Amino acid sequence: MKLHEYQSKQLFGRFGVPVPEGIVADTPEAARAAAEKIGLPVVIKSQVLVGGRGKAGGVKVARTLEEVESKARDILNLTIKGLPVRKVLIDPAAAIKNEIYLGIVIDRTSRRATMMASAAGGVDIEEVAATTPEKIVRVPINPFIGLPEYLARDIAAHIGLPRQFWPEFITVARGLASAFAATDASLAEINPLAIVGQPNGGPDRLIALDGKIVVDDNAIFRHPDLAEIRDPDEESSAEKKAREAGLNFISLDGNIGCMVNGAGLAMATMDIIHYYGGSPANFLDVAGGARADKVAAALRIILADPKVKVVLFNIFGGITRGDEVARGIIGALKEVNVSIPMVARIVGTNQEEGNRILAEAHIATAGSFAEAVQKAVEMAK
Repeated sequence: MKLHEYQSKQLFGRFGVPVPEGIVADTPEAARAAAEKIGLPVVIKSQVLVGGRGKAGGVKVARTLEEVESKARDILNLTIKGLPVRKVLIDPAAAIKNEIYLGIVIDRTSRRATMMASAAGGVDIEEVAATTPEKIVRVPINPFIGLPEYLARDIAAHIGLPRQFWPEFITVARGLASAFAATDASLAEINPLAIVGQPNGGPDRLIALDGKIVVDDNAIFRHPDLAEIRDPDEESSAEKKAREAGLNFISLDGNIGCMVNGAGLAMATMDIIHYYGGSPANFLDVAGGARADKVAAALRIILADPKVKVVLFNIFGGITRGDEVARGIIGALKEVNVSIPMVARIVGTNQEEGNRILAEAHIATAGSFAEAVQKAVEMAK
C-alpha cells in the first residue's frame, strides 16, 4: 500500500523529521485559501501515486493568489499515467541550496532494512545506482538496535554533508528509521532532503521536501489507521476485487490467464510461458485449497481482461487434493460464462481423479508442466 506524499510527510513529522507546513486542497478555491494562509510563493504538487509528476505538469510554482487558483485548477484537471489528480499539496516554496537522497528499503540479500543515502538527491535513485553506484552509501540496520547515532553520523560523513548539518541529519535519519519500523514499511524515502535557505536570513536547515512510504500489505491488519486512508485509485478494479477475495493478483500485459496455487509455482509458470514463446496476462495465486467460490472469483478477474485468449490452470496437490481442485473449477464454470479455451495441469494428491473430472467436462488436460504451457501458448495463437 502506497501513501501519498502529504500522508508520508505527516508521518515523518511525527517522528521528528522536519517537513514543510503544507496544506492539502481538493479545489482551486481551497488551494488559494491554503496559499493565503501559508504565504507566497508556494509550490502546487499533484497527489498521485506515480512518478514523473513534474514532467507531466503536476508540479508548479505560483507567486500570486491568482496563479495559485489557476494552476491548481489545471493540475486538478490532469490525469497522470492513468490516475486522476484529486488533491494537490500546497507547500511553501523553498530556497534549495543542495539536495540529498535518503531512503530505507528491504535488502533481501542481507535480510535487513538498509538505509541508502546519496549526495545526488532530487533525481531517481535507480538512475544514480545504474550510472554512478559509487555515489550511494548503504548501511544495514539491525532490527534489534535500530539506527544508532554513530551510524547516522557515518552516513553524513560519507555523503560529504557539511559538518554543521550533522546534528540535524542524525535526527532526520533516525526519525526515518523509526517511521519505517513503526509502519511496517517496505520502503520509506525522502527525496529530496534539502539544505534550504531561510527567508529571514537565519541559518540554513535540512528539510524533507518530498516523502514516500510503501507499507507491506501483509502488515496492514496491524495498521487500521493506515488502511482507512488507502487511495482507491492506487489499485485497478481487478486488483481490488482480488484483494477482497483473498487472492494474490498482479495484472500483466500478456494473453495467457494464469490460475496457480502457490506463489513460487506461479512465478515458475510465468517463466515457462515466456520460455515457450507466450506471454502471461497475470500473476494469480489462489493459495491453498480451491473452493468453487474462490476459483469463480479468480476466473471472473482473469476473464475481465479482454487481452486473455486462454486460461491455464497449474495446480500442485500437496495438502490440496486434485479432485477437490477439479470440482472447484467445474463449480466455478457453472457461475462464470467462459467462451475461451482452457487447459489444466493437476499433479499430486488425487491427480488421476481430478484429471478425469476435468476431461468429462471437456477441459483440456496435460500430463506435465511443459505440455500444459505449450498447449496454452498454442491455444493463445
